[in-house]
Amino acid sequence: MAKDKDIIDGCLSGSRRDQELLYRRYSPRLYAVCLQYSGNTEEARDVLQEGFIKIFENLSHFSHEGSFEGWMRRIIVNTALERYRNRYYLNRVDDIEGVSEPEAEPDTDDFAGLEAYDLLNMIMELPPKYRMVFNLYAIEGYSHKEIGEMMGISEGTSKSNLSRAREILQKKVMILTGVTRRMVNV
Repeated sequence: MAKDKDIIDGCLSGSRRDQELLYRRYSPRLYAVCLQYSGNTEEARDVLQEGFIKIFENLSHFSHEGSFEGWMRRIIVNTALERYRNRYYLNRVDDIEGVSEPEAEPDTDDFAGLEAYDLLNMIMELPPKYRMVFNLYAIEGYSHKEIGEMMGISEGTSKSNLSRAREILQKKVMILTGVTRRMVNV
C-alpha cells in the first residue's frame, strides 16, 4: 500500500493515477463528513467534489506536519460552510443569555438500539442553520465564538441554534427509541 507522502508527491507531479488513488483512499471518509453538513446525498456529493478540487489545488500547501486526513477534513468542512453561506441567508437575532451548555453527558441507555446511520439521518434532517452549528460545535469542536465568526452570526445566535438543534434531536431520539421517561441531552 502506497504511503500518503508518495501519493502526494505523485499528485504534485501531475500523476492521474496518484490523484485517483488519493481520491479512492479518502473519499469514503470525507463523504461521511459531507453528509453531516449536507441536507441530502446529492448536496454531499457536490461538497465532496468541490472539496477535492480544493484539496488538489492546495496540495502544495500541506506541510506534512500533523494529520493529512485532518488537513483534508478541514478543507471539506470549510467547503461545506462556504456552500452554506452562499446558499442560505442567516437572520441575526439578539444574543440569548439564557442558553447554556449541557451539564450532563447523555445516558447511553437512551441510545440503545440506535445505529450510527439513524443518528446521521437525524442530523441530516435538521434545518440547515441548526445542522451547520451542531456539526461545527459537537463534531468539529469549534467554540460558539469561532462558529459565529465563521458563519457571520453572533455568539448568542450560535448558542441558540445549537440549543434548538439539540431539542429537535432529543425529540427524534425519543420517538425512535420510545424514550419518554426524561429528556436526553444530545
